[in-house]
Amino acid sequence: MPVFDFSNAPEKQKVSACTYTIFRTNESTTSPEQPILVLDNKGKNLQHHSCGVFINPSQRTAFEFKGENGVVTADILQLDARFVSLLKWLGENRINVRLSGADREDGYAVYKIREIAFGGGSKLSAEDGFLQFMIERLLSSNAPSEEMENEDQEEVGDSMKLTSIQSITDFMNCAGRTLPDNIHLWARRNLAVARSHEVSQEERRHAQRALSMMMNIQWKSNYFEAIDPEEARRILDEELYGMERVKQRIIETIIQINRTHTLPAYGLLLIGPAGTGKSQIAYAVARILKLPWTTLDMSSINDPEQLTGSSRIYANAKPGIIMEAFSMAGESNLVFIINELDKAASGKGNGNPADVLLTLLDNLGFTDNYMECMIPTVGVYPIATANDKDQISAPLMSRFAVIEIPDYTPEEKKIIFSQYALPKVLKRIGMQENECILTPEGLDEVIDIHRNTSGIRDLEQAAEHIAANALYQIEVDHVDSVVFDAKMVRELLS
Repeated sequence: MPVFDFSNAPEKQKVSACTYTIFRTNESTTSPEQPILVLDNKGKNLQHHSCGVFINPSQRTAFEFKGENGVVTADILQLDARFVSLLKWLGENRINVRLSGADREDGYAVYKIREIAFGGGSKLSAEDGFLQFMIERLLSSNAPSEEMENEDQEEVGDSMKLTSIQSITDFMNCAGRTLPDNIHLWARRNLAVARSHEVSQEERRHAQRALSMMMNIQWKSNYFEAIDPEEARRILDEELYGMERVKQRIIETIIQINRTHTLPAYGLLLIGPAGTGKSQIAYAVARILKLPWTTLDMSSINDPEQLTGSSRIYANAKPGIIMEAFSMAGESNLVFIINELDKAASGKGNGNPADVLLTLLDNLGFTDNYMECMIPTVGVYPIATANDKDQISAPLMSRFAVIEIPDYTPEEKKIIFSQYALPKVLKRIGMQENECILTPEGLDEVIDIHRNTSGIRDLEQAAEHIAANALYQIEVDHVDSVVFDAKMVRELLS
């Protein structure tokens, strides 16, 4: 957008005309060097934390504040393209704001906008929490294209959550462009339904509920930062003892991000006996990817509708578990941990839940029957666990990089019990290691008692039992410490 010189123009024309240039940036943080906007400060004496209102909302051109000699108006010289609609909203509703900024050669660089009082504003959502919510969303978005900027932006149209029609409308007007195109169009249509008096109250209620869920999800791009292999290895070592080949295979699978900056084409399928640490591995991968995670327990799902939601034609309609997971995570990029994938094919007459998973795993988009909108899934990374791979269909298997988790050897179990499981329990209940001592023979007895069990869950239960017994003897019998030999372990655990 060109810069216009209005120095010789009549005052009335200067107030009604555009004075700023648009700049485009994708920076997610602000500072004097990366401001939201720049104000003309020649003779204006703008100070840090100057308070006032944005005026002339039809063109969004100036900031008005009280100076030493009365009201002062400072023109906007430069404006981040992402914040054009927000400043229009602030100006239209005369919302009092406080600006944090710093003087530069080209003007006063504003890098923070806070709401200080309702003033004359009539918007129910005109409060600082809502304003910061929108600013955060705008900063996390990419600059709009010139085509989007020139489009008609009159959208049809509490707290940090968008629940009221008013707050949803305001968000759409100020930050609607941060939504994916199909969701932006969907939101405008549903907002029209939610505000209409020509549809039933039930339809309006469903539309508002769906809008609230969708607007509170931060729709992120599918660009992922590279991972640090050493940091990834450290995180896996924290969660899993031994199993060097498993850790190597996991890092090999996800390190593709470092070249493509997108999620790997295949998720992870961890197959092994119960208690071998499959869930811990899944949580570790979520930490490595720096993503929130959610779980789907396929053993408790016997109807596809639990995943896909029910149609709004029913009074008790509701979204499915997958959509609820997006809503709980609050963002579109997350790790789906699908527990007991081998139980996914056990539908009970109304279809097969496994078929629904295929649409989620293909990263082409998932449609929830209640939302009536395709949800982008390019930022979803699936990690599934299973005990028996023979129960998993070939189409599902083909969506994963399969990693088999072996059971621990007796020697590995000794180390896990003595160096991890027991010390962890002692620390949790406030005991010193010298208060609960296990002799080498006692340790051998623990492992021998559990020789026919897979994984380490039973060993963790044994550690709980031994520590609890030691604490009981210390508190009741007033001894300083308890030493468990083979005989004591056998009597306690057998």
